[in-house]
Amino acid sequence: MSQNSDRIKQAVIDGRHKEIEGLVRAAIDDGADLNDLINKTMIVAMDVVGQRFSNGEIFVPEMLVSALTMKKGLDLIKPLLKDEDTGSKGTIIMCTVKGDMHDIGKNLVIMMLEGAGFQVVDLGVDLTVETLIEKVGDIKPDILGLSALLTTTMPEMAKAIEALEAKGLRKDLRVMVGGAPLDAAFADKIGADGYGKDAAEAVKLARDFMLASSGN
Repeated sequence: MSQNSDRIKQAVIDGRHKEIEGLVRAAIDDGADLNDLINKTMIVAMDVVGQRFSNGEIFVPEMLVSALTMKKGLDLIKPLLKDEDTGSKGTIIMCTVKGDMHDIGKNLVIMMLEGAGFQVVDLGVDLTVETLIEKVGDIKPDILGLSALLTTTMPEMAKAIEALEAKGLRKDLRVMVGGAPLDAAFADKIGADGYGKDAAEAVKLARDFMLASSGN
């Protein structure tokens, strides 16, 4: 059992996406605890990947392949889990603001968040403030992640946060922003709760938000 877990963990870290499905199936056939496979093997592996990325030991392509490897493994496990056993760490809405069609960074963040155990609702790109407000009201996420790559679309983030405030949707919602032209000062200026400079930092931010909301 432990040997299966070690192999799966290393496969995710190394991005061996062609091997992961066979390894996960073998672990399932051997009676592995499915939640442990997710929480103590794959999530731990992605934490290693995130740390290596933060340390400059690997770059976006390597992190992307690891995230894809993890996703292939998760896709095999999740259908076997009961709904009450999925153990989501929280719900996050992710989108790119109106006028911005770039989604590579957003998609990487989503895979990293899913790898960390969050339930992520991807609303796509070029999202209007009106649609965003409607979705937040319907889904009631714990966290909202806004992405922008163009400086011309950055003001849309401020508009979104202002609209959330006006609709009374901001009280229990944490907002994090990210994208190449942004920085922590901009996030603070528009009233966001945090700024993630990359996918690994976005995961850490989301975890910090959930810890704070739980009072731990």
